[in-house]
Amino acid sequence: MKPMYSRIAGTGRYLPERVLTNQDLEQMIDTTDEWIRSRTGIERRHIAADDQTTADLAELAARQALDAAGLEPEAIDFIVVGTTSPDTVFPNVGCLVQERLGIRGCPAFGIEAACSGFIYALSIADRFVATGGAQHALVIGAETLSRMVDYKDRATCVIFGDGAGAVVLEPSAEQGIISCHLRADGHYKDLLYHPYGVSKQRKPEDTEGPYIHMRGNEVFKVAVRSLESIVDETLAANDLEKGSIDWLIPHQANLRIIQLTAKRLGMPMDKVVLTLKDQGNTSAASVPMALDVAVRDGRVQRGDMVLLEAFGGGFTWGSALVRY
Repeated sequence: MKPMYSRIAGTGRYLPERVLTNQDLEQMIDTTDEWIRSRTGIERRHIAADDQTTADLAELAARQALDAAGLEPEAIDFIVVGTTSPDTVFPNVGCLVQERLGIRGCPAFGIEAACSGFIYALSIADRFVATGGAQHALVIGAETLSRMVDYKDRATCVIFGDGAGAVVLEPSAEQGIISCHLRADGHYKDLLYHPYGVSKQRKPEDTEGPYIHMRGNEVFKVAVRSLESIVDETLAANDLEKGSIDWLIPHQANLRIIQLTAKRLGMPMDKVVLTLKDQGNTSAASVPMALDVAVRDGRVQRGDMVLLEAFGGGFTWGSALVRY
């Protein structure tokens, strides 16, 4: 029996209309445009409207991906959403998107792996399609991180933005998703975290605010080491040389981290897809949105070898090698 694989049939994205620039932040906190750009590479980020939720953003990205794949929603029989900022604990965001699209009965769930959420979700969906458990899988990364940010903390509020990206997977006789590699290490849980949730709620005596907390320098060091390792692992697992990769599509967290990852691959920066400047760090949404940008502007063509990678709180990190 001939092996079956999955491939990306269509991509989509959605960014909220409101834009928060570095100049806007200069009026809110003690920072400057130059300080933000030199440390992050970010100039602006998109912020969800007060009445927009993560499911709203996810639905709009999903509809774009479906249109690109030439499919109606009823063709989808598997939905997985990577997000750190769901609308509700339950129903999960996957179920909310499923209902919006008018789909009934198929598996629909969320993955909580911070900025690596889309890579984790893609890995799961790939296995379902490749083994015949699904015909068309909808994989989404979506975030409204602005709801978790303290806009008095210049270490975090300059970084994060909102958005959603999506892909549709379909069966293929040839490899599309070639390999996925997932890693995590909870030892570093105190370097990047949100302190509260459902079973650990904030108490009156707690001094930490209900926001994202980050020790940036320590996160940077671990992120660089981890991404270098996952790049090497991905190449070794597929017996590939560095020059085999046509495009690097990284998690859009920090320009310096991206530059160091590209250097590890021996790739010039014009072969790296960057959306960081205009979108900021959108966590689980950043990789699928960057992929959609590069597909729609014609840089990524059918047959190109693309490396997707991400690193996020947990810590979690991972990669996906894709023949687009």
